[in-house]
Amino acid sequence: MIPTIEIIYFSGNGHTEKLAQAVAEGSNGRLWALSEDGELPDGAWDALDAADAIVFGSPTYMGGPAWQFKRFADASSKRWFARAWQDKFCGGFTVSSSTTGNKESVIDYFATLAAQHGMLWASLGQAVAHETANTPEDRNWTGSSKGAMAIAPAESAPEDYPAGGDLISARDYGARVARLASAAAYLASEAADRMAAE
Repeated sequence: MIPTIEIIYFSGNGHTEKLAQAVAEGSNGRLWALSEDGELPDGAWDALDAADAIVFGSPTYMGGPAWQFKRFADASSKRWFARAWQDKFCGGFTVSSSTTGNKESVIDYFATLAAQHGMLWASLGQAVAHETANTPEDRNWTGSSKGAMAIAPAESAPEDYPAGGDLISARDYGARVARLASAAAYLASEAADRMAAE
């Protein structure tokens, strides 16, 4: 089954957008960029409600997500009341200018938001590139476990960063989210067919 993947993100300078595009390539997902005011484009809320999986993205600013993403998260409380996203798969990605940059706190924020909605968090599912021979060109060079993370030096252009292993990791993560959502959709369809036959 081909799952519907919706990717919601804010990008301040284009680096997070580049990472979002890599996730979309891997998942065959659709991109929805939050505006400078933290608003979603027309039709996005309906698309999220109908999705099999939702992936969140934001740069890491001062150890947390951009305020534009937080505005979206707060607005999602209407879905929380209705349990509209219950049992959907969810994932997340972030970018900061340094190797660590407190990116983990943003992924934790996304995972908590997903848990509040009753969603199923998709971990990165990739081994860390931690051998002496590894370089930034290797998959999961940034060393994440919970979601996709990338490095983009502060003065860099989006054409140059994120790059190498960070983009490979993001594409593979998108594919993982799609596989999980597809398997879940298949099992739900099989269960529905069995119930209808009884």
